[in-house]
Amino acid sequence: MTTTRGYHHGDLRRALLEAAVQAIGESGPAALSLRDLARRAGVSHAAPAHHFGDKAGLLTALAVEGFDLLGAALDRAGGDLLEAGVAYVHFAVGHRAHFEVMFSPDLYRADDPALVAARTRAGAALRGGVAALPGPPREPDRDALAAWSIVHGFATLWLAGALPPSVGADPDTAARTVIRRLFE
Repeated sequence: MTTTRGYHHGDLRRALLEAAVQAIGESGPAALSLRDLARRAGVSHAAPAHHFGDKAGLLTALAVEGFDLLGAALDRAGGDLLEAGVAYVHFAVGHRAHFEVMFSPDLYRADDPALVAARTRAGAALRGGVAALPGPPREPDRDALAAWSIVHGFATLWLAGALPPSVGADPDTAARTVIRRLFE
């Protein structure tokens, strides 16, 4: 008696994205393969291509998801720049695979309309925190770039394990201490 496996996976797109997050967490985005994702999801090797076309398509979808998640986290900060910065670092630490892909535009289709929209929403949420700063009129684009550079740099250093032990073991607390320097 022979058994065949039918194509009744449920939400295969979601399963493939979750498998990609796991694989990237283990080996980084460059080592990702659609064949491995299919194996992890228990489907034929052609199934990922059906949903995403190719590896760049899958990584584009992962980057869109990441920018959407980041934008939502920044929105929850409620226009408070300090809390938006902490939320950014918290996102990077909690969604490392997304973070790695989001800021490696050579891996995905940077001109994808859904990606452009998600990236724009996340950027607007960060700029909203900068615009809410008290004091005299500022240069919003330059200030947003400075704030982003600080939190992104901190998140990247944290993920690389490149910060001194004196910053502590909690990324949120450490980020809050560093970001407060912007207000001093």
